[in-house]
Amino acid sequence: MIKTKTVDGVHRLEGEANKYTQEELMLMKTQDIGYVLQKLQSERNKIEKLTTMLHSLDNNPSSRHVYFAEDREEAKEIKSQSGRKDALPDFDDIPDHIKRKTAASYRELEGRKKRVQELEKLYMDMSLHKELQKKGRKRKLREEEIVCPTSKAVYKWRSERKR
Repeated sequence: MIKTKTVDGVHRLEGEANKYTQEELMLMKTQDIGYVLQKLQSERNKIEKLTTMLHSLDNNPSSRHVYFAEDREEAKEIKSQSGRKDALPDFDDIPDHIKRKTAASYRELEGRKKRVQELEKLYMDMSLHKELQKKGRKRKLREEEIVCPTSKAVYKWRSERKR
């Protein structure tokens, strides 16, 4: 009953819009941005691990060994010998369950890449809102003032002397 008021004979809660101070709101936004950044970095690491695993499965191992020959005949002989050693198994003989797992891994990789793009966009929006809440003079640029026009709003801060 303490935090209520009567409107047209009905008890209603008072608005709690000003429940937090400006400093508390900034701290919460900082924590939110930190969480989004942490998730973004973990997703990037997972993408890196998936790509290295999938590349090692799909790509033929590249021969980086360098052979030196005195003349063309010796070079042809060395090339024919190294060609026999590096004969790889035929990849058409891969079982179906391995092919399905590889396809599922590629789908997971694409989903993670999409999530990273969404998290990057969210991180940029959140950091912009945080910067807009800070003190300092700023203004939104008009369409004519923007060098590279985009669909997003562009802001410009006045230069202030740092003490």
